Amino acid sequence: MSMIVKNKLSPIGKIRKILKNQGGTLVTSDLARENIPRTYLSILEKKGEIEQVSRGVYKEVAAIEDELLSFQSKYKASVYSHETALFFHDLTDRSPMFFSISVPVGYHSISLNNSGHKIFYVNRKLFNVGIILMKSPHGNTIKATNLERTICDILRSRNQIDGQLINDAMKRYVGNKEKNLDLLFDYAKQFRIQKVVREYIEVLL
Repeated sequence: MSMIVKNKLSPIGKIRKILKNQGGTLVTSDLARENIPRTYLSILEKKGEIEQVSRGVYKEVAAIEDELLSFQSKYKASVYSHETALFFHDLTDRSPMFFSISVPVGYHSISLNNSGHKIFYVNRKLFNVGIILMKSPHGNTIKATNLERTICDILRSRNQIDGQLINDAMKRYVGNKEKNLDLLFDYAKQFRIQKVVREYIEVLL
């Protein structure tokens, strides 16, 4: 009677597999899920296979850095929102020249404030409304606002966003088969912008 022994990946083999599945990028939490000691990252660094791009984020030397993942790994409380989320949801063709992010009121980071990105502060009680996990262009998991939360955000912050961008995004939203008007009005009620949202929707429908 013969026994079939499955080949188990070594810790380094597991790390290489994670890198392959995530477009050449990994975060230290990926290792924790697989119970891989971080010392193996140092081994691969010394071998010249990977490099650290920011705190807790590593990439293959030959790979292109996933800036969306790196940024969010550095600022863990941040969520991609507003103009950046519009681009994610195909509500604009404008490729963002900077990140638009939301953080809870009271979140302070000098480096974030000096990063050149657009920061929106949201009441902690409402911060988690409509936050979803999405895949970055590199295939890594990032946090962003969903379709309806994004619409509420741009209308709440309409004095800080280009008017033409808002109008184009609203037209695309109304024509989007995945829109959920009931959810949109529920969010609008929570953020106390029912009147503004209703005015835009009634004109476009």
